[in-house]
Amino acid sequence: MEDTKQINEEIKRLEAFMQSPDFWSDKNKAQATLKELSELKGKLEGFGKYDKGNAIMAIISGAGGDDAEDFSGMLLSMYLKYADKKGWGISFIHEHQNDHGGYRNITLEISGKNAYGNLKNESGVHRLVRVSPFNANQKRHTSFALVEVLPKFSKLEEKDIMIPETDLKIEFSRAGGPGGQNVNKRETAVRIVHIPSGIAVHASKERSQEQNRQQAMAILRAKIFKKAQEEKKSVDESMKLKNTEIEWGNQIRSYVLHPYKMVKDHRTDAETSNVDAVLDGELDVFIEAEKNL
Repeated sequence: MEDTKQINEEIKRLEAFMQSPDFWSDKNKAQATLKELSELKGKLEGFGKYDKGNAIMAIISGAGGDDAEDFSGMLLSMYLKYADKKGWGISFIHEHQNDHGGYRNITLEISGKNAYGNLKNESGVHRLVRVSPFNANQKRHTSFALVEVLPKFSKLEEKDIMIPETDLKIEFSRAGGPGGQNVNKRETAVRIVHIPSGIAVHASKERSQEQNRQQAMAILRAKIFKKAQEEKKSVDESMKLKNTEIEWGNQIRSYVLHPYKMVKDHRTDAETSNVDAVLDGELDVFIEAEKNL
């Protein structure tokens, strides 16, 4: 597949050719060149269209119980610190926290220049190996968490992805605090399931049911779009396919705290022994390596 560098080089070549004095001497060739240039610029816009905008991130605990939920909390802290270093804003959309600071799942919006472009390759399964703080026998434990990063669509772009109401199952509940404690007496939290694909989304942080419903629909559209991108199918085709189960064996990055210290990305082989710096939001070594693949 062509990348942005190749397309930019071809655009420069064609634009230089258009500056030549005899460009219009062959009208048919000139028209074909203009058409090719227009197509290349359209393709380039398709590559970088969402990269400059905001991102929606979800962190979902996998196998590993309390340890996995604690790992999700560690990943959340890592991404919040990375966002802070970039000067990006954060707003929480939904969180399901346990009683000791871990998360079963959490969804947030990250706002700022190039937020999606920088974070999109963080999508995938992350693996933690350490001595469990929840195990009295001090045994080594492996935990998993899934990170999903989606583009934040504008209201205009959302209209391009039409989802029939009949394909949706919408449930309302009270917004809960840690341990399921109710912090809102009205049923403002929203869960939407897209029946054909099995994709489910939550939103609970807005004050009204309708605002949470709109937020959940925006996330659902983004999930369907991302799924279509990954499967190289049209959005309509992707909406008809059953969502596959998360495969916890397919890790993109490992964080090892015991018996040695190392963070390694399995796609680029980028690694560092400075685990504390990574968990403190120093992610550029991995993000830049992924961009240069």
